[in-house]
Amino acid sequence: MTRLFGTDGIRGMANRDLTAELALDLSVAAAHVLGEVGAFEGHRPRAVVGRDPRASGEFLEGAVVAGLASAGVDVLRLGVLPTPAVAYLTEFLGADLGVVLSASHNPAPDNGIKFLARGGVKLDDALEDAIEARMNEQWSRPVGAAVGRVADYPEGGERYIEHLLATLPNRLDGLKVVVDEANGAAFRVSPEALRRAGAEVIATHVEPDGLNINDDCGSTHLAKLKAAVIEHGAHAGIAHDGDADRCLAVDAAGEEVDGDQILAVLAISLRDQDKLAGQTVVGTVMANFGFKQAMQREGLTFVETAVGDRYVLEVMRAGGYVLGGEQSGHVILTEHATTGDGTLTALHLLARVAATGRSLADLASVMNKLPQVMINVKDVDKTRAATSAELAQAVKEAETELADTGRVLLRPSGTEPLVRVMVEAEDGELARRLAEHLAGVVKTALG
Repeated sequence: MTRLFGTDGIRGMANRDLTAELALDLSVAAAHVLGEVGAFEGHRPRAVVGRDPRASGEFLEGAVVAGLASAGVDVLRLGVLPTPAVAYLTEFLGADLGVVLSASHNPAPDNGIKFLARGGVKLDDALEDAIEARMNEQWSRPVGAAVGRVADYPEGGERYIEHLLATLPNRLDGLKVVVDEANGAAFRVSPEALRRAGAEVIATHVEPDGLNINDDCGSTHLAKLKAAVIEHGAHAGIAHDGDADRCLAVDAAGEEVDGDQILAVLAISLRDQDKLAGQTVVGTVMANFGFKQAMQREGLTFVETAVGDRYVLEVMRAGGYVLGGEQSGHVILTEHATTGDGTLTALHLLARVAATGRSLADLASVMNKLPQVMINVKDVDKTRAATSAELAQAVKEAETELADTGRVLLRPSGTEPLVRVMVEAEDGELARRLAEHLAGVVKTALG
């Protein structure tokens, strides 16, 4: 049986894969499991629930709130806020549970449910498995005063902005920035935080209608942001995804600055402030080889994890590290956040630009990106990727051809029904040729 939880909660097409009934059952099971492991510590439990602007989030929020309240949990509805804001408010308000309704960078018909434990951290695999196992069980329902109560918390966005601004080492005065909010959850809070930090802000894609989230905009579609940065003569552009736990950037010439480059800039910034614990940065197997080379040149250590910001965070917490992230733009600054935070990342990246007086392009040039080709192969049985002899042989042959000049990585997506094929090489044409060949093998072997 396929595991319900992926690398980042549960996702699927809303009202088909992810139904109101499923959302309610999950919420009840989560309340029971967390109560039994002592998360509520003998007191009346409280949860916060936030969502992105997807139309389906409206009915899914109602189902989650109903499930939690029916299980005796008091609920604060946060409304539309970024995932990292919900994580922060889970901790700030002393809540026992946080729930985020979002499918991040996925298209509008999709949605997702993500649970956060006390302190605003993601649940580990064991707790998610326990929740899944407890769904649809018979249970004794509270009645009368024992049922949960529901209220709104409209000041959540303001509390979050205040928190973000308090983390900054310096202001952003003199910088002009274009921000693309993907018609997503940060459409209000992110531009406002940047303005209060001192930047001149041109905000785009800040008119969510429930259906236009991530639609040809945001961190997965940078073309319009690149054009806007050049049009306005901005120092930089910032792009978030639908739930704003990612940040990608564009320099003044319209060139992309990806998550690896952002991590490199922030690592050196923290090192120069004597704030980089263990002189170490944590990233995933998807990190560009050029990033690893840059960290080595700078005398810093790179620790590698599986793909997924939750795994990056687990290693960070275990080692006491303060900076980690992914090429996709998930950047975690554990001194200030418990999860990837796109607005926090943007503020600290731009603070480095303002403090040094150097351009974003100059700062990002600390690393030389190796050509990297990624192909997403859809409509295949991703569960067989690890056992296909035909695929294993094709990978072996590609690695032999690359020798020490690159690498191959095949990875089933944890959030979508596809297999990702990545080839990295000093020769970009070679990387593309091998990636296209391997994608064809994946389609044949797993189709």
